[in-house]
Amino acid sequence: MRGLLAETSTKWAAAVVLALIAGYLDGYGLLRLGVFASFMSGNTTTAGVSTGEGNLHAALPSAVAIAFFFTGSFFGSLLMQLRLHRSHRLIFGIIASMLGMVALERHVTLNVFVEIATLSMATGMINPALAKVGGESVSLTFVTGTLKRIAEHLASAVMHKFSRDSRVAPDSPLRRAAVDASIWSGFFVGATIAGLVVSHAGTWALFPPGVILICFAASGRFDRADSPSIHP
Repeated sequence: MRGLLAETSTKWAAAVVLALIAGYLDGYGLLRLGVFASFMSGNTTTAGVSTGEGNLHAALPSAVAIAFFFTGSFFGSLLMQLRLHRSHRLIFGIIASMLGMVALERHVTLNVFVEIATLSMATGMINPALAKVGGESVSLTFVTGTLKRIAEHLASAVMHKFSRDSRVAPDSPLRRAAVDASIWSGFFVGATIAGLVVSHAGTWALFPPGVILICFAASGRFDRADSPSIHP
């Protein structure tokens, strides 16, 4: 049981860090490229409104972001469901490499659509990498569902409805609300950091999240644990 609790705590901390990275990348995309790297609801609304106005050129960046976020989510989910021996190392390494490609594209090619596609695909791969913390399904790259789950868990706590997970103890609505609240906070902090540094960091703006992901890939800690299940 102690090992299971330690594993849950490790995944909880990692989920917060990954949510921080997702928030940072979303802020980077908004500030540098004019699209969201993870907020596909915003991109969908933007693309729909622009299309309705007959401005397909304005809709194209958001449409590219949506398409490649979906592609990244698909391949990330596929990779995790294959349950390869070092699937977590591989997925974190791929994401870090793609962030390096975005920085290189900005420095060399100056093709904004390639940047959008690469950044969105990298961000789309983050969520499948860690889908559960203990018994709680988590969303690392979009927080609308996270806020919904916080409210649901708090309502359950008020009504004294306690959900139990046979593999995880202790477990309660308040604990699950705390998991989701910390992930929301991580995303918010990441976006805040992006607002502070992205406009001043030049091509180095993607260096910090890339280094963190490389460290995750090098540790191999997640590959020694059970692979997370993919939530719907």
